[in-house]
Amino acid sequence: MNILLKLGSSIVVLALVSYSVGIITEQRKKVISKSVLWFLTLGVCLDITATVLMVLGSSKSGLSIHGIIGYSSLAAMFIDAVLMWRQKTEKGINTKVSKGLHLYSRYAYIWWVLAFITGGLLVALK
Repeated sequence: MNILLKLGSSIVVLALVSYSVGIITEQRKKVISKSVLWFLTLGVCLDITATVLMVLGSSKSGLSIHGIIGYSSLAAMFIDAVLMWRQKTEKGINTKVSKGLHLYSRYAYIWWVLAFITGGLLVALK
């Protein structure tokens, strides 16, 4: 495995930790707090960085099944972060998350974790 793939793999684990802290906190408290926004935004930044590194380090096409799942899950988390920031801007910090956004966050996170697991399985099965 080349250095870009190793670095990308390490960074995506940090994205998992960041997303997990942000989403689990939001799901438990049902509030958009500074920590939720911070961890979710950090997760998106780490995820984008990891994705770019893994695409650059891979000899395969970025349009594989895992690539499509990964890109769609990154897009889902990016949309979740944008919606969280939008609701924070409209209603203020420490406001209750709308039911729709609360549910969307849960499903986007689950989709992202499934993409993370499939990526790990693909590497492990090589």
